[in-house]
Amino acid sequence: MAPRSVLGKVFIMRRKAIISPGEYYHIYNRGVEKRKIFLDKKDYIRFQKLLYLSQNQKAVVYKETKNKKLGEIPINNKSVYIGSYCLMPNHFHILIKEKEGGGISNFMRKLLTAYSMYFNKKYNRKGPLFESRFYSQHIDNDNYLKYIYSYICLNPTKLIDPEWKDRGIKDPNKALKYCSDYEYSSTRDHLGIKRDENLILDLKEFPEYFVNTKDFKSELLDWLKYAELE
Repeated sequence: MAPRSVLGKVFIMRRKAIISPGEYYHIYNRGVEKRKIFLDKKDYIRFQKLLYLSQNQKAVVYKETKNKKLGEIPINNKSVYIGSYCLMPNHFHILIKEKEGGGISNFMRKLLTAYSMYFNKKYNRKGPLFESRFYSQHIDNDNYLKYIYSYICLNPTKLIDPEWKDRGIKDPNKALKYCSDYEYSSTRDHLGIKRDENLILDLKEFPEYFVNTKDFKSELLDWLKYAELE
């Protein structure tokens, strides 16, 4: 199990990390002044759909896809590959792979612009919605890449116990179930649950660390129990 210092590593984000094709990155952004960026279920669903649409190198007009499921919207040429993600009330995390030069920057520009326009119009507000263009951390070793899956998938634990990493979890199994049932992350996809959002991910572009869903659950539970021991 990794030392406590690794648990804190993901918080050290660089805005101007050099992004290279074929490399993996942890992308993070949050609402300006830490404000909530998802206020109801429709907001989360909108962002998830945009996660899929924004991968297309060509611009996609949202209103033309409004009543379509993801499987009915072909993406012929992706600019990035997504391995995992989690949407939280005031921020989000994405594990992403750069397909070709400029792919992540173009993807994030389309994603954040489209969602900001939607959010500002819906809630009658003006100005920037996000704190920055985006933060990125280059994942430069295999252990760190494997760990990021757990970090992202366990993020919803904060919603039931904000200080779990500092004081431990009383019931790791309960926390795991909460994260497994959380609709606005890729955890359900990693656990083999069939849903439209499966198409957001391209797992074949990422190392196969977990043999099956049982192995993946075991990894998440280990991290929860490790925090408990701390």
